[in-house]
Amino acid sequence: MAVVEVKNTQGETVSEVELVEDIFNVKVKKTVMHEVVRMQLANRRRGTAKVKRRSEVKGSTSKMFRQKGTGRARRGDIKTPLLRGGGVAFGPDPRDYSYKVPKKVRRLALKMALSAKYQDNEIIVLDGFALDQVKTKAVASVLRNLSLEKPLILINEADEKLELSSRNIPGAKVLRVEGLNVYDILNHKTLVLLEPSIKGIEGRLAA
Repeated sequence: MAVVEVKNTQGETVSEVELVEDIFNVKVKKTVMHEVVRMQLANRRRGTAKVKRRSEVKGSTSKMFRQKGTGRARRGDIKTPLLRGGGVAFGPDPRDYSYKVPKKVRRLALKMALSAKYQDNEIIVLDGFALDQVKTKAVASVLRNLSLEKPLILINEADEKLELSSRNIPGAKVLRVEGLNVYDILNHKTLVLLEPSIKGIEGRLAA
């Protein structure tokens, strides 16, 4: 078992907790995580880029000049892609960029991302993060006490006060266990686990 210290919001060590080796200390393969991150980013693409083709541009369909004798190029109507304001010949059309990676690969990549954080000593476990009210200053103060840089705070269940209080702090993000993903883990410097969320992770990734 991998053992990490459990701290309070003042940065004091209050206990220890064991992390499951099969989740937090597996062999890390960057290629697996890279494939899953590519999938996540591709699935986020809206794919709404669109240009007007020749048939969609407003304008006359008659030939602009006779074929011979004028010394001009032999263009057709005014909607030709060769003229300013005409249709676009090779522009983008709306498309779906999303694709799927096998579920086993996604689960393995998530374990590898968690393991990478553990092996780099970038996981901090807190015994709790209770707030009396929605207040950004209170969360920012805790992050300073713990010297947390660009933290991803993982909670086991909805906590509206914490989620609202942290949303205006640059680089900080609060995420529920069911939304945990490879991209967010790797995109944040420090992974902050509230102690109850560990059981949630183990329940989700239990093989």
